Amino acid sequence: MASSALLTDRYELTMLDAALLKGTHDRECVFEAFTRRLPAGRRYGILAGTGRLLELIEQFRFGDAELEYLRDNRVVRDATIDWLANYRFSGTIAGYREGEVFFPGSPFLVVDAPFAEGVILETLILSVFNYDSAVASAAARMVTAAGGRPVAEMGSRRANERAAVAAARAAFIAGFSATSNLEAGRHWGVPTMGTAAHAFTLLHDSEEDAFRAQVDALGPGTTLLVDTFDVETAIDTAVRVAGPELGAVRLDSGDLPNLVRRVRAQLDALGAVNTKITVTNDLDEFTIAGLAASPVDSYGVGTSVVTGSGHPASGMVYKLVAHRSLDGTGEWISVAKKSDGKATVGGRKHPVRRLDESGTAVAEAIHVIERGASVEDRGRDLLVPLITDGVVHREHLGQAGTVAAREHRAMALAELPDEALRVSRGDPVLPTLYV
Repeated sequence: MASSALLTDRYELTMLDAALLKGTHDRECVFEAFTRRLPAGRRYGILAGTGRLLELIEQFRFGDAELEYLRDNRVVRDATIDWLANYRFSGTIAGYREGEVFFPGSPFLVVDAPFAEGVILETLILSVFNYDSAVASAAARMVTAAGGRPVAEMGSRRANERAAVAAARAAFIAGFSATSNLEAGRHWGVPTMGTAAHAFTLLHDSEEDAFRAQVDALGPGTTLLVDTFDVETAIDTAVRVAGPELGAVRLDSGDLPNLVRRVRAQLDALGAVNTKITVTNDLDEFTIAGLAASPVDSYGVGTSVVTGSGHPASGMVYKLVAHRSLDGTGEWISVAKKSDGKATVGGRKHPVRRLDESGTAVAEAIHVIERGASVEDRGRDLLVPLITDGVVHREHLGQAGTVAAREHRAMALAELPDEALRVSRGDPVLPTLYV
């Protein structure tokens, strides 16, 4: 098992080092993760990354190689290295279900742990959720814009190799139908797709030779890429080679609304009335929405989805909001930042999604509570157990957890009012109320 322990910032360990020296490292604390704001114009966010994070927390172990690096580079004192050698997260984490919608101020993750155990997870928590949620939030808007037509993720070459897998998973949770990334298929069970690129056409002496080679290998139901040279000529050739049973043609360039209409008419005239049209030309939610009236059957999205459609991070932060008193009473003390523009709300929170009589969401109600206090609110409780006393709840992991997150995203979006699904700019569709 590869260690995830050094996927962190140095200051997490230097804080731990100083706390150990002071003797405050085992003070019981409550940390929360939330976003201060949504990207400008966005009406909601989609939470993704939970299943990945829980795997990484299980792998957060300091083995000999990690400890040797810290010792050789004098990152922390020897006593702290000894402490890290036995590190296992033993705390409790609750959070929004993966696939849940979130809004500014939503405490989507609550960590109960001694300071030392909770603080060194900060970078890992934020690096996972900030990226995965940015991808899922953008992908969900693309799925809405597609109006029920399938959307595939094909952005691996526009991200680093680890981010590519995370993005494929997040996009699937958000409603994408498939990915081009095989590791996302192997590890997370995301359906994979893909046939050929322009290089395959250029490899052959003629476009017809390329099409025949692909059909021979994959059958007439394959998708042929028809814009390497001249689209009209390529479609004639494709139907001649594969017959009217040709599965689909792919367009990766051009004035898509006009081109798609011409291609549909040509296919129908050739008898290929069931041949589908997929487009993959630098799409985002706005270009997909612009193709709503065109006879497009499916979409492939690359750069825009893996970069969060211009917002590659979700603005999420991780803050200490309460800790135990050191005066012997054991009482909980709320703590908060007062920084200009970055003030936080102290105290443990209990978030609830309030619904009207029709089941439509109307508000995000955040109850500030004392430990053990009950919350009386008829809304839907948003926090579920993720880790209890160091033990991960397995239903959130692996392929089954990914499918469950996809299903929950569909349910959570269905609760939102209709205006949430507009691609146009707008304010968050639900207010966040502290009560």
